[in-house]
Amino acid sequence: MKTTYDQLPDHYVYSREVIEFVTVVAEMCRLLENAAQLSKTEFVDKTTKMLPLLYLKTVLLNQPQYLLDGFTEQFVNEEDYNYVNGQIQQVLGEDDTYLDTFHTEMQYSDTPVATTVSENLADVYQEIKNLAGNYQTGETEVMNDALADCMTAFREHWGQKALSALQALHAIMCNEKTEEED
Repeated sequence: MKTTYDQLPDHYVYSREVIEFVTVVAEMCRLLENAAQLSKTEFVDKTTKMLPLLYLKTVLLNQPQYLLDGFTEQFVNEEDYNYVNGQIQQVLGEDDTYLDTFHTEMQYSDTPVATTVSENLADVYQEIKNLAGNYQTGETEVMNDALADCMTAFREHWGQKALSALQALHAIMCNEKTEEED
């Protein structure tokens, strides 16, 4: 029997837009966790489609008010972060590094700062995977506060990192298509 939105509890974390966002979060986490199973072309293709969708689904959400006094649980540890980072590095190889003019250190420099797609995507992964882990508890207040944390982190850093990675991935995608045409 399929559950409809009308059958869910009456709270923002169960709204259609939040459920759609969490669905995209789960797909993005799965993609990043299994990056090494894909070719560079497949990874770039899938990621350049998922990142804009993740960004869009995030900006469509309202910022929830916190309900609890504590911190939400952090599910991504250093080993998980390094695993995802390494998977992406392995797939992208030399295309992992790019010059980022929006990097925070750029304000102190006259030249662009070298950064990596893998680190930016691992930062995004950390935030959305923590949300996903908290969502799996099924506790409305925890889910709410995890969503609030994720939305705050989106505005503070991971939204820009997603866009920066997308820009670099776009360049890789266009370069690969140009090379195929030649």
